[in-house]
Amino acid sequence: MKFIISRDALLKPLNLVAGVVERRQTLPVLSNVLLSLEGNQLSLTGTDLEVELIGRVEVSSSMSEGEITVPARKLVDICKSLPDGVDIEFSVEAGKATVKAGRSRFTLVTLPASEFPSVEEGAGELALELPQPVLKRLIERTGFAMAQQDVRYYLNGMLLELKNGRLRMVATDGHRLALCTAPETISAGDASVIIPRKGVLELVRLLEGDESLRLVIGTNHIRAANKQFTFTSKLVDGKFPEYERVLPKSPDKSVIGERLVLKQAFARTAILSNEKYRGVRLRLSNDTLEMTANNPEQEQAEEVVSVEYQGDDLEVGFNVSYLLDVLSVLDGNQVRISLADSASSALLEEAEAGDSLYVVMPMRL
Repeated sequence: MKFIISRDALLKPLNLVAGVVERRQTLPVLSNVLLSLEGNQLSLTGTDLEVELIGRVEVSSSMSEGEITVPARKLVDICKSLPDGVDIEFSVEAGKATVKAGRSRFTLVTLPASEFPSVEEGAGELALELPQPVLKRLIERTGFAMAQQDVRYYLNGMLLELKNGRLRMVATDGHRLALCTAPETISAGDASVIIPRKGVLELVRLLEGDESLRLVIGTNHIRAANKQFTFTSKLVDGKFPEYERVLPKSPDKSVIGERLVLKQAFARTAILSNEKYRGVRLRLSNDTLEMTANNPEQEQAEEVVSVEYQGDDLEVGFNVSYLLDVLSVLDGNQVRISLADSASSALLEEAEAGDSLYVVMPMRL
């Protein structure tokens, strides 16, 4: 196997693929990247057995085809350390890989490609074409609400639901819920799968540009592919909560406020909130929202914000971090917060018609 490629062309797919590779592996070959050369196309594959990513790039010159695995992190570090625009000559002989660029020469230990595992592909059940910006928006609007290392393993990921031609992403950690629906109608069957947290985070890193992406949803895997990459992730085998039951049914109190004003006021109040519980108390009265936070050191922060609100006085507590997360992903100038009483969840959305809904559970303070 021997080829020449520019450093800059190699570095982009190599960085993406190396992101999937775990540094500490029980199987040594899993810390390697698989290089496969066919004609002028070089494929780079990384996997941790849960997520697999194949990046593709054209080489400048191909002398002999083949495939081999080399240490991913070391190859990335070598390429990063080389000057911009330099050509890299890569060759394999007697089980060693040689990387040459200018007067630099590196020899790496290899493992045979036959030892490299591939994520088993189940039968693709449902395929659809989707613009990358649509999928990226769905993930970015909901991903922050995924659980981390929750014993309810089905919460450590994101629900992808295709129902009646509408694509929706939902994430929840049990304390808050984020939901975003794609505006386009998609002519495909119905599906409901849970993508694991790592799969979601790796997929969103890949999404750039406006071209379409082919999404294949199987029983055990989801695959996203375009000319530059093929991404495969195992699915979480579990049942996602019936999230529609969590959406407040009849919140009769509605608060409309300037999103940035509220975000800045919450951020200032959060400074003196309890570092562990992050609680902030909200008091609503006519056209006024008062925020208060305390901490164990007897310190206190207070903010008063003008809002559109007519109704009975109401006092309710929330985790301020959850409110800030929502206000950070919303776009509109104004945000609507709908409430029923001091013991019910808050429903947050853009005041103008939006594609996202957020539910935040109350706190006892």
